[in-house]
Amino acid sequence: MAQTPQNMLRDQSFPKRRHSVLIHGVTCFLLAVFLALPSVAQQSIVRGTVVAEDDGEPLQGVNVTLFQGDQLITGTASGTDGIYAIADISPGVYTMRATFIGFETWEQELDMGAADRRIINIVLAAGETELDEVVVEGDSDAGMARVLAGQTTLRPADVERIPSPDVSGDLVNYLTTVPGIVSIGDRGGQLFIRGGEPWQNLVLLDGMWIYQPFHILGFFSAFPTDILQQVDIYAGGFTSQYGGRISSVIDIKSRNGDKKGYAGSLSAAPFVSGFTLEGPIADDYVSFLVSYRQSVIEQGAARLVDDDLPFEFDDLFAKTHAYVNANTQLSLSLLRTNDRGSVFEGNDLEDPEFVEWENRAVSARYLVFPRAFPIMAEFILSGSRLKSSQSGITEEVRFSKLSSANTTVNVTHFHRNSEVRWGLFARTLELQSSLDGLYQGFFFRKEYATEVGAYLEPEFMLPWGWQVRAGFRIHSFPSQDTGFLEPRFRAVKVRDRDEFTLAAGMFHQEIVGLTDRRDAAGVFTAWTTSTFDQGVPEAIHAIAGYRRAVNQRLEVSVEGWAKKLNNLFIPEWTAYPRFTTRIQPAEGRVFGADFRVQYNRKRFNGFITYGLSNVRYTAKQEAIALWYGSDELDFRPAHDRRHQINAVASLDLKPFDIDVRWQFGSGLPYSRALGFDGFMVVDGDLDVFDDPGNRRVIYEEPYNGILPTYHRLDITFQREMVLPGNSRLTALAGVINMYDRQNLFYLDVFTLRRVDQLPFIPTIGLKLEMDQ
Repeated sequence: MAQTPQNMLRDQSFPKRRHSVLIHGVTCFLLAVFLALPSVAQQSIVRGTVVAEDDGEPLQGVNVTLFQGDQLITGTASGTDGIYAIADISPGVYTMRATFIGFETWEQELDMGAADRRIINIVLAAGETELDEVVVEGDSDAGMARVLAGQTTLRPADVERIPSPDVSGDLVNYLTTVPGIVSIGDRGGQLFIRGGEPWQNLVLLDGMWIYQPFHILGFFSAFPTDILQQVDIYAGGFTSQYGGRISSVIDIKSRNGDKKGYAGSLSAAPFVSGFTLEGPIADDYVSFLVSYRQSVIEQGAARLVDDDLPFEFDDLFAKTHAYVNANTQLSLSLLRTNDRGSVFEGNDLEDPEFVEWENRAVSARYLVFPRAFPIMAEFILSGSRLKSSQSGITEEVRFSKLSSANTTVNVTHFHRNSEVRWGLFARTLELQSSLDGLYQGFFFRKEYATEVGAYLEPEFMLPWGWQVRAGFRIHSFPSQDTGFLEPRFRAVKVRDRDEFTLAAGMFHQEIVGLTDRRDAAGVFTAWTTSTFDQGVPEAIHAIAGYRRAVNQRLEVSVEGWAKKLNNLFIPEWTAYPRFTTRIQPAEGRVFGADFRVQYNRKRFNGFITYGLSNVRYTAKQEAIALWYGSDELDFRPAHDRRHQINAVASLDLKPFDIDVRWQFGSGLPYSRALGFDGFMVVDGDLDVFDDPGNRRVIYEEPYNGILPTYHRLDITFQREMVLPGNSRLTALAGVINMYDRQNLFYLDVFTLRRVDQLPFIPTIGLKLEMDQ
């Protein structure tokens, strides 16, 4: 049988040869890129950043245009970090103009010669009136309905509209309104995105890899609204810049901090209290931002419900940002989180289980516009560490540690109607686990892994109106002696009020998370490398979407998607309860559709989302034939939530703001137990009267039961009051689970005792903000 290129890649007889071919291809490709630079250096270009005058924060979505008289010649919109670039400018005199709603128009005369390369940084002053501006690209790519082939972009204002028990708001509360994102509930800190497992999600903060980004209580993550600048959520089909994960990407950019004056805030609420502080280190050039939060659940929320809520967490974020000169920026970021709590309260057979984890991450990001070339270069050095453990009263501690050092280079070449992006990356990882022999028989294991590669992704306009980003990523795993060529494709076509989007791609992941997913209480994750004989986990994504702006206030979007999953690792099916499992190979397939409607008026903002999903795994464990008489077992995994609805509304009733959210989720699958038995190993001196033996569970087929549906109504009221001395006080009052729905978190199949999620909880909060 003829070998295809992909089959040859997987042929274990020639891994080193194939790996060397990939590296040789990367070298030749990068050499060609560098050789091409002098040929594009002769074009004229103007580049720079756009920032707000009052605090120096970068502004995204600003329309930067060039006019000759009343005629628009060309233009662009500022992107991440407020960066803009207009390339291939013909010699002449222009009026350069920057416009953004809520800011005064900025203008400057620009005399461009042949091969001129200008850096012009723009400062916009706040204005009182809205502008009748020329729109070069969309006014904004943010908003729930503005999904772009699996990509949803949001700003802090979007997060603040979601009811939360904290007066400051948190990113995770917005994430759980996005269709296709499934949360296991109010505790555990786990999100499943379009059928993927939590360990298959890539979460980045300022280039730092955050391996467990969500706190043990489901209302909170490591990302309070106060530190956010922009968040890009790729539920699938992500670009060539991202890799090493097979499900999704959440890319978070933080604020830089105020470069004009000092500001801060103090907040207190029944779940969490904290502070932020920011200000200039060197006026106009260097700033800092610090945010800290500490849970106060035992002193606050637990007393409101008169029940034990065994959760503790805290997070610390710090950042320094500097404009080194007119064409260079440097930022340093740090994140620390700690979590501890109980997600399983125990039963007659088993002790309570406690989990702990801590994140540590740092990054340095260097951004430069080389004056000699029409490019932007980004250099990121980062380090991340996750330590997690699980223990019982009488059990030994199970422990896992994942550490990584990451280096990334991203380069963008600017042209008038196109851009070319390429980059390099390298990662080294150390993985340690101590699991009492429960996974593949090992007690303590230490592993090392390396990932290196490059990507190329040009963006261009086709004659018939499609804006295309088509590229590839060469991802090599030297520790596995193998590598992959991952094609990526994204396309957008805008026609009047209609937008059509497509995306597809191939993705691989060497590092896998081992978690007992047979019940919702499986929170502890042990990290390891994929086994050599099975291969590296792989996913193939396909997305097609449509969005229509019905009018200026109403937008509707629909998106269909599918994923094919290969070489998965899942817990082996066994009669032993809980974490005593081995792993088995599996395949998967996922498909679904998202529907979104968003309506905006001056004092009202609301959206409704519906997610339809179908997830199936096929396990290939050798023992399946003994259990069920078949070589393979097809089943719905525990996170397969078929239907999901979210309705969110924000109303500005001066002087109060009202935020309301209703959420619904169909029941998740679970495995029903038929009965129990026990056995003893007759080995040596056995006392059948004193030795309790080993207990086993006799299950039906996996996940053939359905838990009850989930639904909940949350509502909050806020009022902001202006105080003397440039200070503001925000008061919050609200209710979580307003009609006291008894939503199930965990069903104990041994005793049939249920553990519910949070009941009706009133919440209050105060936030004091101070500006210099």
